[in-house]
Amino acid sequence: MRKRYAMAVDTARCVGCSACVIACKTENALPSGGFRDWIAEETRGAFPALSMEIRSERCNQCSRPSCVSACPTGASHVADGGVVGVTRAKCTGCKACVASCPYGARYVHPEGFVDKCTFCLHRVREGKLPACVETCPTRALTFGDLADPASRVAELTRSRRVKVLQPGSGNEPNVFFLT
Repeated sequence: MRKRYAMAVDTARCVGCSACVIACKTENALPSGGFRDWIAEETRGAFPALSMEIRSERCNQCSRPSCVSACPTGASHVADGGVVGVTRAKCTGCKACVASCPYGARYVHPEGFVDKCTFCLHRVREGKLPACVETCPTRALTFGDLADPASRVAELTRSRRVKVLQPGSGNEPNVFFLT
């Protein structure tokens, strides 16, 4: 069975503290202004019946990534566990992948290549969790192999109400928001 890495974000547990953002910046030595994940806040309703959802967002590691098919050089590709990666040496910084991503999950690094979340695949290959997951103080982030029905991420996506961002995009995202 092929691995399919995924993440579940529990929106009832996320408090928007940005620990995940800081852990990612530190782990991946991101430049000033560079990002691989961020905190989104969405307010719905009208006063006094308002509700707010806080989400830790990142590349959705799609099963059908439009960014990969848009890349003219093959720099954007699907790696181990279905993680969408960028080969820096092949990337010309043309931004075709940036334009095709419905999640706003890519940016141009000051060195000229496009950068994005990789679920810390370098850590995962060593048996560790992504830095954001390991750091989250409220344990709002769960990472694992969606293809393994016994994994915690598979269990959560089966047992909880979930949503994905931009479901009509056709990208089949693998970041799930538990509501």
